[in-house]
Amino acid sequence: MSSFNIKNDLTWRDFLIRLGLIIITVAIIVWMMPRSSQHNFKIEKGRPWIYTDLKAPFDFPIYKSDEAVKAERDSIMKQYEPYYIMNSEIVGKQVRQFSKDYSNGIPGLHNDYISIISNRLHRLYEQGIMSNSDYAKISKDTSRFVRIVSGKNATSLQISHVYSVVSAYEQLFQDQTLAKHREVLQKCNLNDYITPNLTYDKERSEASLNDLQNSIPLASGLVQRGEKIIDRGDIVDGKTYNKLLSFQKEMERQNVDQEKIRLNIMGQLLYTAILIACFTIFLTLFRKDYFEKVRSTTMLYALIVLFTIIASAMVEHSVLHVYIVPFAMVPIFIRVFMDSRTAFMAHSTMVLTCACFLQYPLEFVAVELVAGLVAIFSLRELSSRSQLFWTAVSVTLAGILTNLALDWIRINDISKISYSEYNYLIINGVLLFCSYPLLYVIEKAFGFTSNITLIELSDMNKVVLRKMSEVAPGTFQHSIQVGNLAAEIANKIGAKSQLVRTGALYHDIGKIVNPIYFTENQSGVNPHEKMNPIDSAQMIISHVTEGTKLADKYNLPDVIKEFITTHHGQGKTKYFYVQYKNAHPNDDVDDLLFTYPGPNPFTKEQAILMMADTVEAASRSLPDYTEKSIRELVNRLIDAQVAEGYFKECPITFRDIAYAKTVLIEKLKTIYHTRLSYPELKK
Repeated sequence: MSSFNIKNDLTWRDFLIRLGLIIITVAIIVWMMPRSSQHNFKIEKGRPWIYTDLKAPFDFPIYKSDEAVKAERDSIMKQYEPYYIMNSEIVGKQVRQFSKDYSNGIPGLHNDYISIISNRLHRLYEQGIMSNSDYAKISKDTSRFVRIVSGKNATSLQISHVYSVVSAYEQLFQDQTLAKHREVLQKCNLNDYITPNLTYDKERSEASLNDLQNSIPLASGLVQRGEKIIDRGDIVDGKTYNKLLSFQKEMERQNVDQEKIRLNIMGQLLYTAILIACFTIFLTLFRKDYFEKVRSTTMLYALIVLFTIIASAMVEHSVLHVYIVPFAMVPIFIRVFMDSRTAFMAHSTMVLTCACFLQYPLEFVAVELVAGLVAIFSLRELSSRSQLFWTAVSVTLAGILTNLALDWIRINDISKISYSEYNYLIINGVLLFCSYPLLYVIEKAFGFTSNITLIELSDMNKVVLRKMSEVAPGTFQHSIQVGNLAAEIANKIGAKSQLVRTGALYHDIGKIVNPIYFTENQSGVNPHEKMNPIDSAQMIISHVTEGTKLADKYNLPDVIKEFITTHHGQGKTKYFYVQYKNAHPNDDVDDLLFTYPGPNPFTKEQAILMMADTVEAASRSLPDYTEKSIRELVNRLIDAQVAEGYFKECPITFRDIAYAKTVLIEKLKTIYHTRLSYPELKK
């Protein structure tokens, strides 16, 4: 960890930029998150289940079908007894009216018939008379009962024992005594004295009906949280069909709750903000240099957002299974272009973010974290394409074994294990093979350079390298030697050896343009002998500018171009500078005429190349190769570079420089060791 002082290293501008980055990232992720775990699927009875395996995310009842509920309600309606209030005053009023109207008797009949008819009317009213319309509604089923309320008492009475106005009138003439005089009595309009004394009690009746209907259970069972509903490919039978409909109905019921939706969004915002903030704090404390490179920051947050959106869309639309998404690509890309710790932190942030809207978050987190770790471990040093193949295989096996372990923990019967998830994990592994072509896309989109690209650039059959070997063989051999020395130093101090080796191969490509002006390519003729020091210096310096032109022509990555511009830094062509000073002791010298354009090295790898380049070139001029002479040369040259401030802008330490000296001394001793003289055969 590099030292970090929040007051000195984090300005208000930096703070606001990072806060804005957090807000934008969180807003995009939460906007795309499913508002609930609602599943949009088509349920077809008797057909295979084409969606992902489904387990209950919460407890919910198994609702009965509408047909079943209707049948139960129709059945229970037989027990329904509507309430009717009996008006006890009507009977007295109607009988008195009849007696008054026929106080003089009924023509053609004995006076005793007045009392007989009054008695029969009393009997009818005691049974109960309701309106013709009410009676018509409930008399279809003669076995039904009505509840007659009289005062404080309520009595159940079969509907066949209650009369309508019409049936009560007919009942009068069914009496044997009155039936004999029907024609006479019909002239008396006895129906005028028959009126309903049963009034429908709406309040009591509806309360009774509601109680009955509420007594019908709408559910026939319960599905508990975590219980399997159906697996992909299973046939949707009647029982499962009801479970799926019940699950969908319960989800719809929950989604109507606006308060729940608001709380859901607030929870997602808070949870995601915590995770993204923690990741940003990690970068601020341990990888603050990534914020200085827009491409690095963009790639990190873009990968987290992209894969979270993909997972959200799959959950929202119930597309296959989230295990198909190759989340391990994220740590692979970040490990290849950045470092292991950042890869793990980004992967953990992404996985934990996705977990909040999944049905089985713990299992998902366990499987994906293990897969991410295996991906990072397997790419500790990416040096060939085959490594990505074995990474995909390793990640797939790790995911399958982790999921199997969790199944063994949860299930006590191996036969109950659902193997569909393992199919998804295998598909995930196949998709991971796409990492290789996608690496190229990432490189071009964000301007990174992978080790694979560096290895490809190191191919000696590359046009520019082959041309250098033909027209500037000395420079070509020098570049190879510098690459070997620089790679050894990088391995010793923990720098990127493949990067510095490739940079060394290309750092002097500018000498291809005028190879004869550089000592290593000369064979007895030195054109500088006929040139003044200024022109000679400009010719030597030009190999840097010509090198950048060739790098652009052959589309070399920026990281390689930087080795071309920094391997001399802002140093001077000292040979010609001193030569000019000696020839013009009294003149003012324009130092810029003898100074390389730079800049000075700003990465550890560039500093390593500068040291290796300077030492290797100078070592060719040693009169003898003893340990002492080599040691003095290395110490003198590198100490001079340190003193002149070439390494002030790069993160290399005195300890690294000391190790670099040791490696250079040992390697040069090996390169220039004295061979034994073979004895001659005496004749």
